[in-house]
Amino acid sequence: MLRSDLHSWRKAMRGILYVLILGTMLGNVVLDSSARAQEAPSAEGTQTIAVSERTEDADIERRLTGILASAGWYRSLDVEVKEGIVYLDGATASGNHRDWAGSLAAKTEGVVAVVNRIEVQPEFTLSLTPVIDELGRFGREALTYVPLALLALLVLPLAWLIARLVSALARRLLRKRVASPFLRQVLARAIALPVLLLGIYLILQVAGLTGLAFSVVGGAGMIGIVVSFAFRDIAENFLATLIMSIRQPFRRGDWITVAEHSGIVQSMNARSTVLLSAEGNHIQIPNATIFKTIVINYSTSPGLRTSVDIGIGYDDSVTHAQTLIHQVLTAHEAIIAHPEPMVLVDALGASTVNLKAYFWFDGQTIAGVKLRSAVLRQIKNTLTEAGISMPDEAREIIFPQGVPVVSPPEVSAVEPPQGVATPSTTAPSNVVPASDSADVTSAEGGLETERRAIEQSIGTTTPPEGRTDLLGGNDSTRSHDEPPHQ
Repeated sequence: MLRSDLHSWRKAMRGILYVLILGTMLGNVVLDSSARAQEAPSAEGTQTIAVSERTEDADIERRLTGILASAGWYRSLDVEVKEGIVYLDGATASGNHRDWAGSLAAKTEGVVAVVNRIEVQPEFTLSLTPVIDELGRFGREALTYVPLALLALLVLPLAWLIARLVSALARRLLRKRVASPFLRQVLARAIALPVLLLGIYLILQVAGLTGLAFSVVGGAGMIGIVVSFAFRDIAENFLATLIMSIRQPFRRGDWITVAEHSGIVQSMNARSTVLLSAEGNHIQIPNATIFKTIVINYSTSPGLRTSVDIGIGYDDSVTHAQTLIHQVLTAHEAIIAHPEPMVLVDALGASTVNLKAYFWFDGQTIAGVKLRSAVLRQIKNTLTEAGISMPDEAREIIFPQGVPVVSPPEVSAVEPPQGVATPSTTAPSNVVPASDSADVTSAEGGLETERRAIEQSIGTTTPPEGRTDLLGGNDSTRSHDEPPHQ
């Protein structure tokens, strides 16, 4: 019993000894690994420059001065070390050299901080070497683009020629479908433009510059926005011309009134429309103004209406005067019977009853101003013969100091001196006065319009902006005459 207990105690002591030996060995391994880890550098790529066993400021200063001076990159170099802080002064030609000096000082043993005051001062040299090197590089790169240039010289003219052929074919096909030459030109160019863009795209694709193509398109869009603001009026007139070519509010030869100007339409270009006034002047009106304002076209309808005003006395019969005036209007050969003329009471004036007579006439052949003159002349003659008065407006004249009465002096009959002609009270024998009841007199110059006279007086003229005309051909069904209100 005692022997077995002793044997068990020995086995237990032996196990405890093995555990102690194994623990000691593991502890030595851990301590060795920790020591090696502490001896490793704290940051990758960091190298400490050893100076001596005992680091002093003077040793650091001497070491850094020697290294920087041997590099030969610095001018007026001054290195000063105080309490482990390095102060670097001087000048260098490159920023990289300045940063290298600061990094070198920071890696030196015993340095706490670095104050880098080295200035970057590029050196000025008269050497042509950089220029020659750059020219050489440019020449080598230019040689690589020679095949692309040859391809562009071949593809671009071919694309331009095909685009012109497509444009000409489009104009020929649109000739019967689109009446406006300006609209045909715009549509033909819009159809031919993709052909030219396709040629440019092929060149950029072969050169591997597809990204550049999108950049150019984006830049062109920005440039287009800037240009549209700078040339807003030009773009506005162009768009107005395009819309007017589609709507066609007038044609060449029409008499119109627009923007307080009246005249015969001569031509229209991409910017303005040219009118020929009754005085023979060329009037240029911007198409944007015509598009945004009211246009009166007197040539679209042959039948036109005008009116005249007549005032009769209050003591006269209004019905009788209306009948006489209506008879004058229906009897005149230039006035259209249908619609029938009307004579209406317009207003009761201060001393007259104002009548207004309305009547229609053919505006293609008859001048309105001449017809009104003839009608007023006949109405005045008819009312006078019928005993109907046409008094003037009532006026009140006040004489504050009374009306002075002056007796006329006696006039003695005195013979005129010899050689002095006396005025004649009779009309010349060769002048025959026209009847007031005639439809037209020689003084009125006939009732025809003055268009032909205006064109003959100015002759054949060229529009101020050349021979460009975007209007279609003359329409024979429209009037080429003067408006009735003139």
